[in-house]
Amino acid sequence: MPEVIFGKGSIDQAGDGCARLGAQRVLVVSDDGVQAAGWTERVMESCLSAGLSVSLFTGVSINPTSEEVEACAGQYIHDSCDAVVGVGGGSVLDVAKAAAILATNGGHIRDYEGIDHIHRPLPPLVMVTTTAGSGSDVSQFAIILDPERKKKMTIVSKSLVPDISIVDPAVLSTKSARLTASTGLDVLTHAIESYVSIASTPLTDVHAKSSIQLCAKYLRESVASADNQYAKEQMAIASLHAGLAFSNAILGAVHAIAHSIGGHYPFLHGDINAVMLPHVMKFNASAAPGRFKDIAHLLGENTDGLSSSEASDLAIAHVERLAVDIGAPLTLTGMGFKEESIPIISEISLEDACMITNPRMITADEVAALLYQAL
Repeated sequence: MPEVIFGKGSIDQAGDGCARLGAQRVLVVSDDGVQAAGWTERVMESCLSAGLSVSLFTGVSINPTSEEVEACAGQYIHDSCDAVVGVGGGSVLDVAKAAAILATNGGHIRDYEGIDHIHRPLPPLVMVTTTAGSGSDVSQFAIILDPERKKKMTIVSKSLVPDISIVDPAVLSTKSARLTASTGLDVLTHAIESYVSIASTPLTDVHAKSSIQLCAKYLRESVASADNQYAKEQMAIASLHAGLAFSNAILGAVHAIAHSIGGHYPFLHGDINAVMLPHVMKFNASAAPGRFKDIAHLLGENTDGLSSSEASDLAIAHVERLAVDIGAPLTLTGMGFKEESIPIISEISLEDACMITNPRMITADEVAALLYQAL
């Protein structure tokens, strides 16, 4: 687990955090949207005030590619940097972490796909998250698209857990309702999948359960108003809890499928999760009936006297209503997904590391069935 600096104004501690880690010249990784909102400059000013030199890389797209990672790592090496600061959402933070891998370990980023393939220490990592969503600021994950294979690579290693995570809820006020909804449903998916994961533990359960409760109470409010700072703060806490949960319990079929779809389509990751989550919950319910009954209760449903199956149905219906209430996509075809993609997506999904911890064994035909249901 990284050191977590939480609270309004904490973004201004990025420079001091880097200095405490022994950095002298930092590579700040961000994107055009975050830079336009003023948060990138705020972090750079913090670094300069701490006596650090700064290099800036902003070439990050919504579904970041291996080429972007190579360009970022190249700049790190060219500018003789000794630490990496990510300022942005999951795409930015994943590029920052992946670039750190290449900067110190060399090779191609696909060499590190899978679990525990990083062998040399990474430079200090400070992650400043600007969304309540990805959990990348506290997790051992990085997700990078390989354009040649049209596949999102899941890279998992304890080396990717940042040294410092900075969570400033005030940053969330500049995010659109659309992005707030998408990233918020990503948080809920992290929490639910980590709670039913076969690798869950009593410790991860604490975080997952807290996140589910917070999402149920505050995601609608956070989407409804950019000025509701309390709701933003609660969703930032929910994201932090979910990140700590899935970094240790891993995820499941929703994310495995979402990664595979994301390799072929330029969709928001959270939108894919929003569509797939109810369908995968229905599929998995029989494998963890007690857990799904818990989820219904955590979402605020009255489960007194209900069987596990009945309570699971309530949980699924709640998730479906939540997606409607916040204007999330409800079908894959509505997002632009093509039915002819189903066979290849089904096969690729089984290769994703997240599928290992899904509570129910699943075949390519069963993945295809879920995709047809989600059309």
